[in-house]
Amino acid sequence: MKLGIVGLPNVGKSTLFNAITNAGVPADNYAFCTIDPNVGVVSVPDERLDWLSDFYAPKKTTPAVVEFVDIAGLVKGASKGEGLGNKFLSNIRTTDAIVHVVRCFEDSNVTHVEGTTDPLRDIDIINLELVMADIEMVERRIDKCQKAAKGGDKKYLKDAQILTELLAHLNEGKLARTFTDDEAELAIIAESDLLTLKKTIYVANLAENEVNEPESNRHFNAVKALADNEGSQCLPICAKLEADIAELDDPEEKAMFMEELGVKESGLDRLIKSSYALLGLISFLTAGSDECRAWTIKRGTKAPQAAGKIHTDFERGFIRAEVIAFQDMKECGTMAAAKAKGLVRSEGKEYVMKDGDIVNFLFNV
Repeated sequence: MKLGIVGLPNVGKSTLFNAITNAGVPADNYAFCTIDPNVGVVSVPDERLDWLSDFYAPKKTTPAVVEFVDIAGLVKGASKGEGLGNKFLSNIRTTDAIVHVVRCFEDSNVTHVEGTTDPLRDIDIINLELVMADIEMVERRIDKCQKAAKGGDKKYLKDAQILTELLAHLNEGKLARTFTDDEAELAIIAESDLLTLKKTIYVANLAENEVNEPESNRHFNAVKALADNEGSQCLPICAKLEADIAELDDPEEKAMFMEELGVKESGLDRLIKSSYALLGLISFLTAGSDECRAWTIKRGTKAPQAAGKIHTDFERGFIRAEVIAFQDMKECGTMAAAKAKGLVRSEGKEYVMKDGDIVNFLFNV
């Protein structure tokens, strides 16, 4: 999973990126500090994998990972090449989802590129640039469909009709992801690789004294209402506080510090959970003395396709999957005890994987 961290200059993007990846990229108080996208890969916290690793003591433990890309700050006119516009837009296209950081705190010591704190205005600035870039993309696609339809292919006529309706939607300043819920129409517009079709998490960057009671901040409430309206997510985080937490190497010291602050989960943990939920992702597990590993798949994935995540031969020669729910394994204590209770199931090609399944795939090629 690849998440692009975006936002206007000086809203806390790089501070948040540093905190969740410990990458130490510059986060100075001026625009375009991040010239090239900084990339950080972080492990997905998973207590189930930790338990399996303790139990099997494998040679190797491999968690699922999330790739975060800190993308340079955007300004008005980016879709026309202003600032680092074209580079910014191309970097967003390669991500699975967008983490849109918006400033919801007041601080006269931290300059704002627009002069004042107004997260809805800031969101509009970025969304407008993304919409304008999408308009160009859709116009080109409509032109191609209309030319192809001259041969009498009704498919291209239908595509052109839907895209023309989408273009009108975009021209009103609306996002592609709010255009339709129809799966057939979504499949057609998804071929255009539109920026505003990407699922988004709005990270409301709050002051330290507000992060535990975000509803007390009027800016957060405004962003939350916008996110709810468009089917996105809104996550309250204090980037500065996350940076302070990240500086603590000792787990016990970190836990004590978080407890003192009344913080139950780090921003990273909450962001990853939100990302998994937003993108409809789950994890299954493989375990043994050689390796314990977590694998990320789409919710609804069937057993052969999940096997293919490990190796294409596993999917091609799939016979069956031996499956046990993690909780059953943990309660039984050993695989032998779980088998004795009939909790290890033999599943075929139509089995839909569940979050936390421990699986052994049988195949023959």
